[in-house]
Amino acid sequence: MTANALPRSLLDSPILGQWISFDRPGRIAIYSGKVELGQGIATALSQIVAEELDVALGRIDAQATDTDRSPNEGFTAGSQSVEMSGAALRLAAAQARDALLKTAAVQLDAAISGLTCQDGTILLHGTATDLDFWSLARLVDWQQPVTGQIAVKSIASHRLVGTSQPRSDMRIKLSRGGFIQDMVLDGMVHARVVRQPFRLACLAHVDADWLARRYPDVATLRTQDFLALLGDDEYRVHCAHAEADSFVAWQKVDGLWQPPLAPDVQHAVLGIITTPVPSARRISARYSRAHIAHASIGPSCALALYDGGRLTIWSHSQGVFALRDTIAKCLSLEPAAVRVIHMAGAGCYGHNGADDAALDAAIIAMARQGRPVRVQWSRQDELSRAPLGAAMSAEIDAAVDTDGRIAAWKFSVLSPPHAQRPGTGGYINLTSAEALDATRLPSKIADLPDAAGGGASRNAAAIYDLAHQDISIRLDTHSPVRTSSLRSLGAHLNVFAIESAMDELADLADADPLDFRLRHLADRRCRTVLIGAAEMSKWPGRQQAGTGRAMGLAVARYKNKGAWLAAVADVSVDEVVSVERLWLCVDAGLLVNPAGARNQIEGGAIQATSWTLKEGIELENGHVPMMDWQSYPILTFAEVPEIETRFIVDPSHPPLGAGEAAQGPVAAAIGNAASRALGVRLRDLPLTRDRLLGLLTGA
Repeated sequence: MTANALPRSLLDSPILGQWISFDRPGRIAIYSGKVELGQGIATALSQIVAEELDVALGRIDAQATDTDRSPNEGFTAGSQSVEMSGAALRLAAAQARDALLKTAAVQLDAAISGLTCQDGTILLHGTATDLDFWSLARLVDWQQPVTGQIAVKSIASHRLVGTSQPRSDMRIKLSRGGFIQDMVLDGMVHARVVRQPFRLACLAHVDADWLARRYPDVATLRTQDFLALLGDDEYRVHCAHAEADSFVAWQKVDGLWQPPLAPDVQHAVLGIITTPVPSARRISARYSRAHIAHASIGPSCALALYDGGRLTIWSHSQGVFALRDTIAKCLSLEPAAVRVIHMAGAGCYGHNGADDAALDAAIIAMARQGRPVRVQWSRQDELSRAPLGAAMSAEIDAAVDTDGRIAAWKFSVLSPPHAQRPGTGGYINLTSAEALDATRLPSKIADLPDAAGGGASRNAAAIYDLAHQDISIRLDTHSPVRTSSLRSLGAHLNVFAIESAMDELADLADADPLDFRLRHLADRRCRTVLIGAAEMSKWPGRQQAGTGRAMGLAVARYKNKGAWLAAVADVSVDEVVSVERLWLCVDAGLLVNPAGARNQIEGGAIQATSWTLKEGIELENGHVPMMDWQSYPILTFAEVPEIETRFIVDPSHPPLGAGEAAQGPVAAAIGNAASRALGVRLRDLPLTRDRLLGLLTGA
């Protein structure tokens, strides 16, 4: 492997000792820039390293990502952790093993060809010596760069990679918490931030006398439009925060909000223009989804300590390095003066409130030097003040010819941006930064480029073999509602739209939706998962509409370069849409931990089901209302469908991320099934009872 072929992570962080350490006898510490979000990445990376080192999996200690110690691998996003960090750690472990064996050869005055290792012990011609990895480690140069020139283990020799292993992060979570919300530091100050009710709301009045009378043990910290409540008793701070409307008044200043500039419309033409076809065999349809909340079960939390000129932050951010740099910029510190340590949160899969909470804690800690500060968001904050998944719409104009093939395809997307993480575009992109200084509002916004998987454009190009595709993406930046990355980004709505249109076109072509897709699909691996899902579900072919129960299918390749997933949904429709069963067929390449991959796929399918049936936010006067679980319902345990998953595994194919592959196909399969069952095409998400009644009554 040449240096040019090294994973990007190793080009950015080439030093061997940045990735692996043998400092503790009998233990091997590994370091990754990808954080554990509940996706099981710590276990999968440990399997990869244990495989290359020929040691027991139990010896590997995956370290929390820490800006003072870990390699910088950017954001944990896009289902790329195994692809990026796994590839880097595999090469680093292989080189560490080689360096240790070469050192042993010198110590034993033996040819390296006669040396092997077994669970950290060095063997000479199969006989144990008195050397092991830990006694040799002090003699190895850990500052050497990882070259990629050392051969890694063959797939045929794998004993751990490809096997299901229990998740290492679950032990502490099952026994004593292990989440950032459980973290306690001596002398901790509890804090709640009274958040602006809408973007750039100005703090008009704080009735300090009222607060002092009712909560004499709760203090305030105010800077511009940033207001925090502090105290030693968390419950008292919580109660004061819940009554904030009684002593805090906000006002709107006209003209303060200025929509940022948006990029030009992104337009692409694939293939060649064909002869127009008769309008009778044409569809012109609009598909949409509402804004979606991350709806993390555990509201965002962060801790911070400013002591001795150094700011340390504990956060469940997905991008601790970007967060470090952004907070340093916001608070006029050098990046070296800020340390961010990742702690597990209760899941988010995107840019939720974790980064905002971290800045909250940092601001307060700077004002309370020497005392650790814990900021806990409320349920209402989490649902209403964190960044949202962008509301989107997609229009498709398409037609089929007399041979039943698609002869025209135009796809147009309108969406707010999907990329406003900390530091993106050079902006801080955190609410409290704008509360401190309204001029920190972004003045220009761009979405993720296609090279990074795209945002609104993700999966906008249909996977099918179409003679011509006309694709346009337009970003809408007029709303002050803050949107950012949510699991699968634009792929959720784009795949829903494309796969819904494929069903509608199949009807125009008088074809079975499965057969119609296959006639437009040459991608062998895509065909395999589609046929596999149909076989698993005993796909019934064309179904009568309006019977109250039906099956629907859909397929996509995530980002058109990741995992393939086909879904079949069995859906009944009465007063509400109910998903009875899901069949999923997946090709994610080599599976490092099959159980972990299954968790990711099925967890994504459940989340997609919740989005499709229940989740959506209706703005009030252009702003996000305060919400709780009653006003923003999610799928309940009783509503979770039975799920059957099959993986198509060819170990010769490299691993592909599985975490976001289910979102679009599952939504589309449910939509297609529900439309068939109801006898009315459903194009707008979520498929709530009110929406169904509106369609049926014409309201």
